[in-house]
Amino acid sequence: MAVQLLKGNVAFAEAAVRYGLQAYFGYPITPQSEALEHLSGRMLQEGRVFLQAESEVAAINMVYGAACCGVRVMTSTSGPGFSLMTEGLSYIAGSEIPVVVVDMMRGGPGLGNIQPSQADYFLMTKTAGHGDFHPIVLAPASVQELIDSMGLAFALAEKYRTLVIVAGDGSLGQMMESAELPPMQPLPEQRPVWAVTGAKGREPNVITSMYLVAEHLEQVNLRLQAKLAEIRKHEVRFVESQTGDAELLLVAYGTSGRICTSVLRQARQNGLPVGLLRPQTLWPFPEQRLRELAEQVRGVLVVEMSAGQMLEDVEHAVQGRVPVRFHGRTGGMIPMVEDVLSELQALASDLGVTP
Repeated sequence: MAVQLLKGNVAFAEAAVRYGLQAYFGYPITPQSEALEHLSGRMLQEGRVFLQAESEVAAINMVYGAACCGVRVMTSTSGPGFSLMTEGLSYIAGSEIPVVVVDMMRGGPGLGNIQPSQADYFLMTKTAGHGDFHPIVLAPASVQELIDSMGLAFALAEKYRTLVIVAGDGSLGQMMESAELPPMQPLPEQRPVWAVTGAKGREPNVITSMYLVAEHLEQVNLRLQAKLAEIRKHEVRFVESQTGDAELLLVAYGTSGRICTSVLRQARQNGLPVGLLRPQTLWPFPEQRLRELAEQVRGVLVVEMSAGQMLEDVEHAVQGRVPVRFHGRTGGMIPMVEDVLSELQALASDLGVTP
């Protein structure tokens, strides 16, 4: 396929179509509304289902219903819409059905603004709803990674019969970059054996998240925890740069990770022995690799577009082995390279790390 100049929101929407999306239900909210606009034409063009629901609550329950029928289905939203979806997301997790959600984060709390943010981290990674569960959370940092994440999201959702969230932000959704879309893939020929497709000639399938007997619900939870353990074991993803000789470590994801790539380059040009760990899964979090790097480096700087949410996971992984500093911007502000570099140089000075 040819490389094209693509806007992030259009790119992930078109990628979903090409990866076999069969039904989309959503409600427009900035900064991801272009995805709905694109899908409203493309899904109908392909003879597939597109429906703009009356609210995010309605949309996620439509997604729930389609997923129970074994259809490859997704929705997309931003923070306020994601908040409204959390009850439905918990039902989906409890029912063990595959669903993909894209969250293009914006400034909050409340209605906030439409600028980029990473302040939905807790909302996505710390269960995304009531009960004991975690969704898989992917964190692309470019339009190409966003495209690729759609294929991975569907594959993981269906492999584990689980909820997968693609965590973007307003900057990633609105930016335009050169990227390559996948070829059009065929739709699945058959529904999964567990799907609710009519029980003529067989025993009915039952999909539910309600178990009124405590012993039964505990068994469901134990099965879910075993599945989550398998996901932790096999699905951790990250990118690291120049960590081999690093004495200082930057940790950042998504847009902040892009910024820290520039910080890393300038710091290395200044002679500072700096490395970068960029998580591509926020859950499961690359805590084991971070723990290993904490044995090597002398200090860690976490950079986020929030007041410090991933910071807690970094501190938990590092477990006091080395100092952990934080640089964050909130309310839709994006960290600047020079500010992060200044923070990094201050950490180096405090720890006696010299060029």
